[in-house]
Amino acid sequence: MVASVAVLSDVHGALPALEAVLAEPDVRSAERIVLTGDIAAGPLPVETLDRVVAEGERVVWVRGNADRELVAVARGGTSRIDVSDWAGKQLRADQVELLANLPHPVTLDVGGFGPVLFCHGTPRDDDEVVLVDSSLARWAEVLSTVPGDVRTVVCGHTHMPFQRLVDRRLVVNPGSVGMPYGRPGPHWALLHDGVVSLRRTAIDPDALGDAVVAASGYPDRATWADEYARTVHSDAEALTVFAPRAGHEVTRR
Repeated sequence: MVASVAVLSDVHGALPALEAVLAEPDVRSAERIVLTGDIAAGPLPVETLDRVVAEGERVVWVRGNADRELVAVARGGTSRIDVSDWAGKQLRADQVELLANLPHPVTLDVGGFGPVLFCHGTPRDDDEVVLVDSSLARWAEVLSTVPGDVRTVVCGHTHMPFQRLVDRRLVVNPGSVGMPYGRPGPHWALLHDGVVSLRRTAIDPDALGDAVVAASGYPDRATWADEYARTVHSDAEALTVFAPRAGHEVTRR
């Protein structure tokens, strides 16, 4: 059983944002760092993977849909996302092998929680979308494969932080480190002593964008930095866009 877990999701190759989170005292002292997918699909894929590997065995890796897509690109395929098409071609052979062998989902025993299931989209599908305001019926469907003794599920994928109860089961999304929706700055979560803390690291968006542009070789890095580092998409807009994929409609006023 581990005493504390820092959960980082959807880094998307944004190394400066990742570095800022890794420097947080509670992340440095966490017994485990769990990455809930979509780690390298972004402007600094090689450097991001090397930085995570450098953290050693305290990192627990979970596969995301973008991780699968990078492997497919590296092996001659294509992606629907321009930055992923570029990023997949940058990876070394050892990095492709690393991503190709990531598990999904992963369960850890965490102090104060018992078994905690970590996934990307949902426990049964790394690309499935479920939202904070999805119905209980929808949540029951996507959690149908989860063993009964697992009372906490941590997911990623939608880049929006939340925690909610689903028929006495706690569901948590830490938000995104590299492409946050809602408020500016990298989002992450801490699980410790049976308590979930949703966290946000303070970092100047322009400085973050400048750092990405200076370090990346991605041809469209300036546009990427403008859209995902200097600008933060509204969570309300994101919920509306994701609603059809989540199987329901969302009305925003």
